[in-house]
Amino acid sequence: MSVARSNLAATGNSSYGYFSGGTPGPLSTIDRIDYSNDTGTASPKGPLSAARYRQAATGNQSYGWFGGGNPGPVSTVDRIDYSNDTTTASPKGPLSVAKEKLAATGNSSYGYFGGGSPSTSTVGRIDYSNDTATASPKGPLSSSTYNLAATGNSSFGYFGGGQYPIKTTVDRIDYSNDTATASPKGPLSAGRYRLAATGNQSFGYFGGGNISAVSTVDRIDYSNDTATASVRGPLSGVRYSLAATSAAANGLPQ
Repeated sequence: MSVARSNLAATGNSSYGYFSGGTPGPLSTIDRIDYSNDTGTASPKGPLSAARYRQAATGNQSYGWFGGGNPGPVSTVDRIDYSNDTTTASPKGPLSVAKEKLAATGNSSYGYFGGGSPSTSTVGRIDYSNDTATASPKGPLSSSTYNLAATGNSSFGYFGGGQYPIKTTVDRIDYSNDTATASPKGPLSAGRYRLAATGNQSFGYFGGGNISAVSTVDRIDYSNDTATASVRGPLSGVRYSLAATSAAANGLPQ
């Protein structure tokens, strides 16, 4: 990153990852990672419309949407145009509820922002083709939670972890039936919160988090999502209040 920070959010497309906001601050900074040259320091790009932290982000191949956060909490949604990423992010239609410590994922058409503080199970859906409208309330998570993480593929979104109490829960949203309550699936290997998640079309990876800070990475196999998540190779160090994205998240082409 161009500056050390925590409590940030991330999304991207098949070529770049964008990390925004965070603390100490709050910050409006947006850093871009070039996946073809990921040993270099991330490049600062156009800032958020206002400094904030504890927000969530998702996107498609062309744009990234960053929603909620603090100071507030707020319902603000900022959109980054990847083809013009040196400009200030554009405020778009807000979330239906102001909140922080939420999580987000989606597919190429919609973004789903779920959970958050004040502790809630609400899920709001952003229609990327009509992103000036207020996010539409959809079927809730199975329980209220915040400080959770989310990832998914083109068909399903998985929201995992959170507090209070500290959760191992993984909820699955079926995008083809998104008015229904999210379905609890196989849990994480251990309860944690302030974690991060990303993945590809086949697997979701949930890393880090706070019980005491951990380096654990859990992998969800989407083809067998009732099983307990598998512990995989750890992060390089223990951490929490982090963010994650990848070139193949949210069903993007690999």
